[in-house]
Amino acid sequence: MKFKDMPYERPSIDEYEKAIEELITRQKAAQSGEEQFEIHKDYYKIHNDFETAFNIAYIRHDADNTDEFYEKENNYFDEVLPRYTNAGIKYKNVLFESPYREYLVGKLGPATFKNMELDLKSISDDILPLMQEENALASRYDKLIATAKIEYEGETYNLSLMTPFTTNKDREVRKKAQKAVSDWFMSVTPEIDEIYDKMVKNRTEQAKLLGFDSYTDLAYCRMHRNSYGKADVENFRKQIKEYFVPFVGKLAEKRAARLGLDKLQATELGVYFNEGNPKPTGTPEEILKSGQDMYAELSAETKEFMNFMMEHELFDVFGRKNKAAGGYQTYLPNYKAPFIYANFNGTSGDVDVITHECGHAFQAYVVRNDDIIEHNDLGMETAEIHSMSMEYFTYGWMKNFFGDRYKDYLEMHIEDASTFLPYGTMVDEFQHIVYDNPEMTPAERKATWKKLEQQYRPYIDFSENEFFNLGGFWQKQLHIFDVPFYYIDYVLASICAMQFKVWMDEDFDAAWKHYIELCKLSGSDFYTNMIKEVGLKTPFENGVVKDIVDKFTKKIG
Repeated sequence: MKFKDMPYERPSIDEYEKAIEELITRQKAAQSGEEQFEIHKDYYKIHNDFETAFNIAYIRHDADNTDEFYEKENNYFDEVLPRYTNAGIKYKNVLFESPYREYLVGKLGPATFKNMELDLKSISDDILPLMQEENALASRYDKLIATAKIEYEGETYNLSLMTPFTTNKDREVRKKAQKAVSDWFMSVTPEIDEIYDKMVKNRTEQAKLLGFDSYTDLAYCRMHRNSYGKADVENFRKQIKEYFVPFVGKLAEKRAARLGLDKLQATELGVYFNEGNPKPTGTPEEILKSGQDMYAELSAETKEFMNFMMEHELFDVFGRKNKAAGGYQTYLPNYKAPFIYANFNGTSGDVDVITHECGHAFQAYVVRNDDIIEHNDLGMETAEIHSMSMEYFTYGWMKNFFGDRYKDYLEMHIEDASTFLPYGTMVDEFQHIVYDNPEMTPAERKATWKKLEQQYRPYIDFSENEFFNLGGFWQKQLHIFDVPFYYIDYVLASICAMQFKVWMDEDFDAAWKHYIELCKLSGSDFYTNMIKEVGLKTPFENGVVKDIVDKFTKKIG
């Protein structure tokens, strides 16, 4: 079935909760682990029905934020998702406390039960109204960003469609375009400050009601950080500051020289070459077709995957007004189908969708027939390895997308990947500071961001952009609002993907074999165990970050 033909019917939260209560009663009466597992299969059915409906509504709402029907469905899910989550956790608690737990661990895996333990700490009936309010605040922020109307050269654009102008090869064009974006953010920053202030206080109150010292601790539970903690992440951040910040500083000096500047300005944040960044050739439809051809050549597995995606029209990637910003991969369990959402805008980011988001979707496709759905409850630090590594595995096909400028793209991509690490780490430290100090004012948060900029990105001059110069850059980072503490997962995954890059340069086939192995492991074990099982080192180990920097320095430094 093609996505456009998939039927949608609002799932009743009352019926879902009733079904869960019936399952709980049956589980408590079960006389063996085998019987409990058979009952658990019925849970999969009602879980998959709800998830499929939710994701269809979510995608269609994002596809057009002015669609009144799906606007109402989005508001409905904002209200009922906390109840849905709470009911699921109550059900899992019965499995967690089962007298036949040893048998269930053998079927579902030890990581599943550790995640159950974390979930049980992270929700209660008392905080459901707060969770509903949190969802509404996130939707309010998302809609504000999605429906941005930026006046530029007599036309009106959203944020995504401004990207070709803000990264234009003509510096005056991009300065003017960035000022238009900056002016828009300045006009709405009081509202964003209000939304975020309410979010911080809301999340802090949730944490206190659940017995945590701060929301940070609650967020680690909700992110299923089941094999590492705050101390590990803090040590990792120190290594990024010590090794990657100086390395990226040298890359920034090279880029500034290429662009004829003494120092990178905020105007050049997304610009790498005087003649402009390499852009994909062809129409959006042709880019998708080039992606299909590429995956047909990469491997038998990727060929089957991409043909499935194209045949069932599981992409919504063309930029439109009133379409929500950002890009993601999600999954429709009843159809065993990944779905990719993005906003093509004529930049190299369009190709990144075909590599990065397809990396996520490929992994979901590889394990779609695994009947144990808990195996797909993988942490984001694992999931992002699949996507970021795919960006490197597809390097050999970039000529298909960029023609004569494919080498420029490869240079830009690896510089950009390296440059991201300090920024992504900064986002994480910012959130730790914010939630450890929830009474900070909006002005103090902006001052904190500016201070962190000097530690993580001292090689950038923000004076040309009023919004950035006031410490507002973080307000355009959706993850900070919608999925707090997610961002460090990109950085951790990038270190693993870079290990795959080094490996594939030495032996592509061996690296690909172990990548497929990691995809198949999904979330069946703890993150740190799976990394080691496929021949990688965990990012937390001392020396791993330095080793990557040393090897990348020889290639591009």
